[in-house]
Amino acid sequence: MTTPWTAGDGGAEAKRHAPATLRNRDAIAAVLADWLPASGTVVEVASGSGEHVVHFAARFPALDWQPSDPDPAALTSIAAWCAEAGPANTAPPLMLDAAAPAWPIARADVLLCINMVHISPWAATLGLFAGAVRHMPRGAPLILYGPYVERDVPTAESNLAFDASLRARNSEWGLRDIEAVTAAAAQAGLAFAERRAMPANNLMLLFRTID
Repeated sequence: MTTPWTAGDGGAEAKRHAPATLRNRDAIAAVLADWLPASGTVVEVASGSGEHVVHFAARFPALDWQPSDPDPAALTSIAAWCAEAGPANTAPPLMLDAAAPAWPIARADVLLCINMVHISPWAATLGLFAGAVRHMPRGAPLILYGPYVERDVPTAESNLAFDASLRARNSEWGLRDIEAVTAAAAQAGLAFAERRAMPANNLMLLFRTID
């Protein structure tokens, strides 16, 4: 899968840098402060460069943070960022493919997934929902962040252009319709709980396990 970040000046540590991270991490953290439990383990699915997880681990030290990604280069970058930042509450990254029928975790109290749904095949989203139900207790939160298409809400021109560029890169990628996402989540055993509008025409979506 083509990586959705750009190479940063990581030197021998092979760190990668996603420029949008610096712009969105504090806005995301403000919503997480409302949605995260007081304690437990947060598994981040598709951690990408690793910049988000080190920021959130420092922001929420009472939680344990487990980054993951299916891309070996991303895992190297995550490990490098974690080594540099040194958050004691961040575990070594795991190779985890959201679409896989088995995940290398026993349990999660929260699943967090930032900017994966539109930069992956639909099977990854379906796998994410199935994994949430397999690994989280009833009522636990699954939190998504990214751009979406909403019925009766005009889609920003920048998001339309982004969608076109994603589909040109991979026909299985593209902005997802919220109604389709919530329907798939419900079929898997997740209830849609809340929507938050975010800067730059993004959304945060909260689901909770019901099965």
